[in-house]
Amino acid sequence: MNSRRRSIDFARIAGAALVSSETIVTRWLPYGRRDGAEWTAKNPKRADSRPGSFRVNLRSGRWADFATDDKGGDLVSLAAFLFDLRQDEAALKVAEMIGVDPYGR
Repeated sequence: MNSRRRSIDFARIAGAALVSSETIVTRWLPYGRRDGAEWTAKNPKRADSRPGSFRVNLRSGRWADFATDDKGGDLVSLAAFLFDLRQDEAALKVAEMIGVDPYGR
């Protein structure tokens, strides 16, 4: 029996999430709009009066709130930010949501 702990494949999960990026962000940030390759929305973590400063790049997964300087490099970090999760918890949730083995093969 192998007692070694399996490592979460963050890059694999983040990459697989990009295939469904628009579906994911419309679910997580429903009151937004597509602007070219970006999703522009209200930041649900603060009293944001209108979409504009919170953006997610649908091709790379990078996101930022230019009003607060919150930012991240992929949809896993976006999930961690939005739902107050640790990175490993967010990765597992995203992997489950998109049907990807979080540990790879």
